[in-house]
Amino acid sequence: MRSGLISEHGFLADGRSAALVDRGGSVNWWCPERFDGPSVFGRLLDDDAGGHWSIHPADGHHSERSYLDDTLVLRTVFHTDGGAVAVTDALALDPDARGHDIGRRSPGVLARVVEGLYGEVSMRMDYRPRFEYGRVTAYLVGRGDTVEATAGAARLRLRGEADLHCDDGTSTAAFTVRAGEVRRFTLGYAPTYSGDVPPTPDADAVLADASAGWRSWADLHDYQGLYREQVRRSAMVVQGMTYAPSGAVVAAPTTSLPEQIGGDRNYDYRFVWVRDFSLTLQALWRAACPDEANRQFAWVSRAMGLIGDEPVPIMYGVEGERDLTEHALDHLRGYADSRPVLVGNDAWRQRQNDVLGEVLDAAWLMRHYLDPMDDEVRHLLRALADQAARVWREPDAGMWEARDADRHYVSSKVQCWTALDRAVRFGSRIGDAADVDRWAAARDEVRETVLRRGFDERVGAFTGAFDSAELDASVLIMPLVGFLPATDPRFRSTMDAIQRRLGHDGLVRRWEGDPAGFLICSFWLVGCLASAGETDRATLLFEQVAGRTNDLGLLAEQIDPGDGEQVGNFPQAFSHIGLINAAGQLTDAQRQPVPTGAGPRKGAGA
Repeated sequence: MRSGLISEHGFLADGRSAALVDRGGSVNWWCPERFDGPSVFGRLLDDDAGGHWSIHPADGHHSERSYLDDTLVLRTVFHTDGGAVAVTDALALDPDARGHDIGRRSPGVLARVVEGLYGEVSMRMDYRPRFEYGRVTAYLVGRGDTVEATAGAARLRLRGEADLHCDDGTSTAAFTVRAGEVRRFTLGYAPTYSGDVPPTPDADAVLADASAGWRSWADLHDYQGLYREQVRRSAMVVQGMTYAPSGAVVAAPTTSLPEQIGGDRNYDYRFVWVRDFSLTLQALWRAACPDEANRQFAWVSRAMGLIGDEPVPIMYGVEGERDLTEHALDHLRGYADSRPVLVGNDAWRQRQNDVLGEVLDAAWLMRHYLDPMDDEVRHLLRALADQAARVWREPDAGMWEARDADRHYVSSKVQCWTALDRAVRFGSRIGDAADVDRWAAARDEVRETVLRRGFDERVGAFTGAFDSAELDASVLIMPLVGFLPATDPRFRSTMDAIQRRLGHDGLVRRWEGDPAGFLICSFWLVGCLASAGETDRATLLFEQVAGRTNDLGLLAEQIDPGDGEQVGNFPQAFSHIGLINAAGQLTDAQRQPVPTGAGPRKGAGA
């Protein structure tokens, strides 16, 4: 048994943490302290041990749901034979905080309001907090309209307009809602030893503040390109995955949702990957979010610190932590019995040379905001360029974070080229004349080597690694970073080979044998086709892929090509970033068509 499909969940956020609520009104995931903190509701990973908080009709029903316009406030309407009710859910934002300030001091409150729409509906509430990822069952104490739960480092306080009964770590309530009646429930969190009482503010006020806060943020961003509503929703999802105190964007708010049901590639994604950095910045620019882009660059500059000869860290905790050592939670069965369930991610130990290009590419994108350039930023960019010139010949784990052996991945070499190319463009702003000459020589050597060893004549395509015949969708970044125009015959044949051998019904797998379509690869292909002037193919592909969001516009990391179900951690920033950038690339192609046989667009850097 499991708590519903991954894609049946809605996403709530408050700038520090996230909650997932399924179509049946059950909160199945919440780590109230921060994204990567221990859960108090973890039913997503174990129906019995994980814990949840559900509010739903006691008898048969069906539901429909949507976000309130321009918010992450979720409204689910339940229809029964006797009537209908709406349950509206939100994580509280700072009271009265607006615009770019939302989420920086969020109180750690989850509010739920039940409203009778017509008729009469019998409702049931089931509250089963399980602390420390389900390891600890708290003793619940009822006091009037509140229930206190304290165990270990966490403390929860539930206040509700119902008769709350407590028994064996569970609180339940049964109540009836008629047309026009409202029942309010508020759940607050506080660290046990902070001395603070978990807040339980008025639920109506929480919903009003959350709605106003999200709308004030949305009002600052006015994307005018194609697929406007999808881009605006995806931008809000990315903002919802932003840890507001630092500005860092997590890859996803969940851990261990499997890439393949029953498989063991179940990783913790509640961290910040440098790889995602440049694409995140591009997406925020595309979605008209320049202030968020500025905060992103400031965060990565602080997190990286002084760069020496050691490999650049490829990921961090939301406040810049580097040690993200991985361990298994053996007491949890995993989503759909897919083990292991992991906390932490040992990819932090890997060498991934592509991150050098991602940071320098992001800096080039932000160049007008880096003038004048701080000394620490100048040192960082120069050190990254020097490292690219020094290590590009070395094998690495690649962007798919292979855990078996390092290889000479083509995409890693291309991103080393990107690092050196952007460093040369920065020129005297980050290095002296000798530095620039050295970077330019290394850049040209990388390019020559990739063109010679990365293209396989037998396959008719750029392949995943040097001297390999195996395709890998990561090479689709080539025209996106300006390494090679999408109109180049070698790259056109690469696109055709990837679409033919890795593609299925619009989905693009990372490699042959990959069990599911990796959504950002599909969006990369959209961008490549658009850059090649093939806007009809690009548009068709975009609409095939973007049409696979759930009813709330949310995307996981991957989609199973067999049954069409979303798999992997959810929602996935990489997928929403891919959607935003692909929509922007289609907009560019519509406004500036590429003539047949044309080279890259101005500024593409080929």
